[in-house]
Amino acid sequence: MRRRTDGGTAGRQDGAADRSPGAEGEPFRPHPEPEPPVSSPSPPRPAAPPPTEPGVPGESAAPAEAQALSTLLGESAARPWFRRPLPWLALAALLLVAAGAAWWWTQRAAQAAPRYTTQPVTRGDLTLSVTANGTVQPTRSVSIGSELSGTVLRVNVDVNDRVTQGQVLVVLDTAKLRDQIQRSQAGVAAARSRVRLAAATVAEARTTLARLERVAQLSGGREPAPAELDAARATRARAEAEAASAEAGVSEALAQLSTDQINLSKASITAPTDGVVLTRSVDPGNAVAASLQAVTLFTLAESLSKLRLWVYVDEADVGVVQVGQAARFTVSAYPTRSFPARITRVGFGATITDNVVTYLTWLDVDNTDLSLRPGMTATATIVATERQGVLRVPNAALRFTPSTAAEAARKGLASGVSFGPPRTESQRKSAADGASTAGARQVWVLAAGANGQPLPGALPEAVAVTPGISDGRSTEITAGALREGMLVITAQTTGAVP
Repeated sequence: MRRRTDGGTAGRQDGAADRSPGAEGEPFRPHPEPEPPVSSPSPPRPAAPPPTEPGVPGESAAPAEAQALSTLLGESAARPWFRRPLPWLALAALLLVAAGAAWWWTQRAAQAAPRYTTQPVTRGDLTLSVTANGTVQPTRSVSIGSELSGTVLRVNVDVNDRVTQGQVLVVLDTAKLRDQIQRSQAGVAAARSRVRLAAATVAEARTTLARLERVAQLSGGREPAPAELDAARATRARAEAEAASAEAGVSEALAQLSTDQINLSKASITAPTDGVVLTRSVDPGNAVAASLQAVTLFTLAESLSKLRLWVYVDEADVGVVQVGQAARFTVSAYPTRSFPARITRVGFGATITDNVVTYLTWLDVDNTDLSLRPGMTATATIVATERQGVLRVPNAALRFTPSTAAEAARKGLASGVSFGPPRTESQRKSAADGASTAGARQVWVLAAGANGQPLPGALPEAVAVTPGISDGRSTEITAGALREGMLVITAQTTGAVP
């Protein structure tokens, strides 16, 4: 129970006197009695008055009295939770955090998702060609040298001169050669004199032997002595042998004379065939020293209207190169002009240079306009096989395989996260392992829409194929489910996951 003081009682009495019924016609309203502060706990909050029907006088003042009483007691009115700011601020912060997390995961998914580069499958012509480098050479090159030693007396031709067969090119000094001929002629005369001397000796020996035999016949064998007859017979045999030797000496002297005469003729060096002088390495007054290998004075090309291209075909390409195939080549002197050629020989002997095995191949070239020159470096393209109207795919599509990271990103972000040290280069597949398309057996395609562009969210699908020939950029597809217009994947890029 609440205790009230005397002062409070007096106050109520004064108030009652001031607001007595009937004063100035106002109704009587009792004043609320103030309560002194107490140390006891606050009394329970009075229950809210029952709702009153509108239009009932005197009942609208109850909430105001209750508020005044709460203010007097120092108590704040309790508000519902939805009218408090803290829950709404917490909810707004939670929504902001959720929106930021959703944006971050969306960006992370967009960066981790693989992006593919595609090209359509086309139909057209395909040419398998082989490229090889070489030099232009004359069909027949003749090196002209000298078998004799001597001094060059005269040079009659120069580089680029056209010569005919038998034309004198160089003349050596013939003074020593003529002296040798005279010496050989004297030797022939001496040999013939020895032949005549041997013939006289033979005649004398025969005459002596015949006289002794006549004497022995007339004397009945008593004269001459047998030893004398044997000596006469031996003398005749020696004379006949000396005569034969003298005859051989004449033949020897004649042979030496012939050799000297031939050497004299070789002092004038002539062209063995018609052609053009390509090189000259001699001048008048030069000393020519003949040795086991003849000194080269000139180089002749038989004909420049017909040339030959020597190219070296790699061992990986020689299997498709055949005699009779057409080819074209270019030279640095005419970078915009392509010259036709045809294969005439594919060598069986290998040429090994720095562990690279190549095979010499000849291509005949028509050079009627003389625009090509021997020694030019050429790059030839040999047409090995031609196909028309075939299904073609880029070589990159045959080498492409979706990466593990892309597959993980395609399946989900969580599966794309890997732990542990990054893979090293030795653990990655070498680029050379996928350089060839001969062993490819499938390509990866993306579904395309009506506009020919990949459908959003389309996943790569493997299509089995059988490859044919390749020109280095595109490969023929000879069998499989691949059709013209399908989009084949040639590359992929995957964003880095933060």
